[in-house]
Amino acid sequence: MKEAKAVEILLIEDNPQDVELTLRALGKAKVTNSIHVARDGAEALEILFGEGSDARRRISGATKVVLLDLKLPKIDGLEVLKRIKSDPRTKLIPVVVLTSSREQSDIVESYRLGVNSYIVKPVNFERFAEAVQKAGLYWLLLNQPPHVDE
Repeated sequence: MKEAKAVEILLIEDNPQDVELTLRALGKAKVTNSIHVARDGAEALEILFGEGSDARRRISGATKVVLLDLKLPKIDGLEVLKRIKSDPRTKLIPVVVLTSSREQSDIVESYRLGVNSYIVKPVNFERFAEAVQKAGLYWLLLNQPPHVDE
């Protein structure tokens, strides 16, 4: 049985237009990492924790950054964030909230749960693309993650 391909960037987003814009922005920035899209919180947790159809996936050391929307079907983004940051296998993975919510309660709760960055999606495409490019380049190229022995 062959091992599932490692996911370096996990984009958790249910809006098809935002998925397309994010993927185009990362492509424009020449980010060639393996990108996987989860369309709801339940699918994201399956991918991250190797459950269901992703049971063969290795999570430790593979995922370099999670781009997380908060308003998701099935399991909301705050619950996904809570699960990521409370599990020893995933708590060191950088999580960037990329959402349209400017609600102070969402911002405070995200940071309380351990988010690494909180970005409000700009309405304008050029500004949205620029925000995604900068976030992707920072977390993939500039950030120095800790080395974790498996």
